[in-house]
Amino acid sequence: MKQFSLYLLLASCLILNGCSGLIVAGAAGGAVASQDRRTVPTQLEDENIELKALKALFKDDELWNDTNISVISYNTIVLVIGQAPTAALKDRATAEINRVAKVRKVHNQIRVAAPISFFARRNDEYLTTKIKSAMLFASDFPSAKIKVVTENGEVFLMGLVTQEEANKAVDIARNVDGVTKVIKVFELIEN
Repeated sequence: MKQFSLYLLLASCLILNGCSGLIVAGAAGGAVASQDRRTVPTQLEDENIELKALKALFKDDELWNDTNISVISYNTIVLVIGQAPTAALKDRATAEINRVAKVRKVHNQIRVAAPISFFARRNDEYLTTKIKSAMLFASDFPSAKIKVVTENGEVFLMGLVTQEEANKAVDIARNVDGVTKVIKVFELIEN
């Protein structure tokens, strides 16, 4: 009986501990969502656009197998990055994404080239982390309102920002060692 009670107590602690993790994760997710200038329905629509775009690329065997393409949607404006071996495949990928419902605009930044290496992708993740960290510690800067995407050393900045915020974001990203180019995909808003 004592052993059963001990197991029950242990299971209860684990369950409650798991619940607290969910509560903390939910609160963190809510905090990030509340910092975003997009409405929650728009945030959900952006996720939906990304899924539909990837599904469209997946249906085309040549696009799916022969390219390295990522789709990022922010406020229903889509950034398409990666590599395609030919201009025809690059254009075909863009055409497929333009057919996705509720996409307002597509920024085609696919490079006609061979897919980048595993190590280049890891370096891109590292650069993104360095840029986000630099933005986080910049004084009077809304780092949570800027989406940073890095592809082969090129940094793409997205968000609903003021001109001043855009300028500061570009300045921060440009000054991170390893960044080869900064490309603005911002939507400018009034102060």
